[in-house]
Amino acid sequence: MQSISKQTLQMDVNKLNITLLRIFRQGVAAALGLLPQQVHINRLIGKKNSIELFVSPINRKTGISDALPSEEVLRSLNINVLHQSLSQFGITQVSPEKNVLQGQHEADKIWSKEGFYAVVIFLSIFVIIVTCLMILYRLKERFQLSLRQDKEKNQEIHLSPITLQPALSEAKTVHSMVQPEQAPKVLNVVVDPQGRGAPEIKATTATSVCPSPFKMKPIGLQERRGSNVSLTLDMSSLGNVEPFVSIPTPREKVAMEYLQSASRILTRSQLRDVVARSHLLQSEFMEIPMNFVDPKEIDIPRHGTKNRYKTILPNPLSRVCLRPRNVTDSLSTYINANYIRGYSGKEKAFIATQGPMINTVDDFWQMVWQEDSPVIVMITKLKEKNEKCVLYWPEKRGIYGKVEVLVISVNECDNYTIRNLVLKQGSHTQHVKHYWYTSWPDHKTPDSAQPLLQLMLDVEEDRLASQGRGPVVVHCSAGIGRTGCFIATSIGCQQLKEEGVVDALSIVCQLRMDRGGMVQTSEQYEFVHHALCLYESRLSAETVQ
Repeated sequence: MQSISKQTLQMDVNKLNITLLRIFRQGVAAALGLLPQQVHINRLIGKKNSIELFVSPINRKTGISDALPSEEVLRSLNINVLHQSLSQFGITQVSPEKNVLQGQHEADKIWSKEGFYAVVIFLSIFVIIVTCLMILYRLKERFQLSLRQDKEKNQEIHLSPITLQPALSEAKTVHSMVQPEQAPKVLNVVVDPQGRGAPEIKATTATSVCPSPFKMKPIGLQERRGSNVSLTLDMSSLGNVEPFVSIPTPREKVAMEYLQSASRILTRSQLRDVVARSHLLQSEFMEIPMNFVDPKEIDIPRHGTKNRYKTILPNPLSRVCLRPRNVTDSLSTYINANYIRGYSGKEKAFIATQGPMINTVDDFWQMVWQEDSPVIVMITKLKEKNEKCVLYWPEKRGIYGKVEVLVISVNECDNYTIRNLVLKQGSHTQHVKHYWYTSWPDHKTPDSAQPLLQLMLDVEEDRLASQGRGPVVVHCSAGIGRTGCFIATSIGCQQLKEEGVVDALSIVCQLRMDRGGMVQTSEQYEFVHHALCLYESRLSAETVQ
């Protein structure tokens, strides 16, 4: 086949059926003056709305159809007859095609230009994705390697050398991690760096010295092949072993010293000035150590099931311990909560805790009852993108473990809701006020400090009216961000009222010693200063009046 004629139609070729194609074939044959058997439809081109065909003479000897050249076909084509016989098809153009191979019909091209570009683009995207995945995998390996190295450094145990002292009557007992009941009689150390004979060092023991339970013995041929020094552990000399106590690293010591000593006392005018310069507060905040707790410091099996966030843990030294249900159940004593010191270092002025989980609601009410808390301050919504806290109080009446909770009244204020609760356990009752502040976004600060300041003043009034009772319970979601802001503002306002000055830096450091991460962001640290500045302006106005 040498060439093909292409005819463009007004009619949609996708709607042509076998009958219409047969009519079309007969019309073309009439216009060419040929038999219909000599006109062959090659394909229908939907994009161009055209029909591709070829014409062949009949070779009577062999029966093989050969295509006529397209120029010869077009010369013999009678256009008038074509339009008359095929008027219903609306033929608009007749053109020759020369891209068909000799002896076969043209098939759809597999490797069209568009297909080639698509394959190239697909391969390029595939290579880019594979490269990115390899880079991410390498970065992950490096990060894991650095973590392992840091962990190995933190786990290094430094043992001080044990010195040998002669037996003197005035020698003092040397305390070590291992206290032997009976000292070995002879300590032999043989060092053979060259494989030759080495001098033997003998040390006689004294009753006043506690020697090491490690003994060196003379080396033999087999030992010399593996090592220059042979070490034998005398197990008979091991006595009572003291429990291992983690020694703080130099970095941890520096952090603790900072938290204990950092201070910047601000007068009222200095407070107003520092609020106007937020960059100074941000720099100051970044220097405060977070003092987060390592999970290894909490020796309670499965305590992780009671933590809302696995990295936010209670400081073991100030942790609230619940009364255990039985002696062997240490997990029942655990709640993610800390006692927080108040103004002038008052012990257990507050309790900072996480938002109760579905499996810790009973623990929460047990803590409120056990500590005889007069006020609960909740500074979170139940859900902010994810769950922040469960609904842990009843609509009217509910029983949580051994504590029965009754809702006596509900008072809706502008920015928070107040519930008066009665807690019962047996024949005893406690009155508790529950404040639910809902207009504080997570990890951010409110637009105005006025609602928080009013909440703090209301809570302070209730606290003063409940002298002799336990700490005020404050929680948000994790129990460190908004909770820290509320407690820091409360302590700072008391200091302003009593002393006329405020030391917000020292207050936040004290909070972080009691519970790591309190006042979570620099924006929250600035907000505390804004709230203190607003309270200072109130005090000034009251003084003028």
